[in-house]
Amino acid sequence: MFSNLREDLRRYGGPGQQVKALLLAPRVWAIVNYRFARWAYTARMPSVARVPLKVFARLFTFFIEMVTSVELSPQTAIGAGLFIPHAGYVVVASNTIIGLHCTLTQGVTIGHRAGGNVSELDSPKIGDRVYIGPGAAVLGAIDIGDDALIGANAVVIRSVPPRAVVVGNPARLISMKGSFDLISYPSMEHDTKRLASLAAAGPHE
Repeated sequence: MFSNLREDLRRYGGPGQQVKALLLAPRVWAIVNYRFARWAYTARMPSVARVPLKVFARLFTFFIEMVTSVELSPQTAIGAGLFIPHAGYVVVASNTIIGLHCTLTQGVTIGHRAGGNVSELDSPKIGDRVYIGPGAAVLGAIDIGDDALIGANAVVIRSVPPRAVVVGNPARLISMKGSFDLISYPSMEHDTKRLASLAAAGPHE
């Protein structure tokens, strides 16, 4: 929990900016609450401790969702380095998988496409360093490749390859330049997976 949260906070700036974000930014409260609720949901501990902890986490999550309008289910697996630039109507369905250093902007919906009972097979799987623009919807059992960029108000119902840029409703591919200009985090210049993906993208202006 703490290592992931530290990496999340690093995307908000230096130590002073991180403290300011913790105190004053509702979007960061939503991330802190998610990390705690996820830990409560997955931690191995005796049931005598686990049950009240999960009840507390559920009640606190309800409060945070009302305050921030950001819904991050503890059943969702989100890698370290999550960045939410603005609070407001971000919804991520349970059983979604989100990779490292992703950005979710305001109005994003990541969810199921089918009604009725749902399972992990109905949820999107989102790779590392993916940027999802304002108002975008990513729906169904699809894969979003590493370093993809989902444009504002795009509706994505088909899988997206790595480094793809997609826009529109339904989303269509417009380039393979990826999200490199929009995703930043400390030490990214030394991230070997990012560097390999950047090299595969070819010349980058």
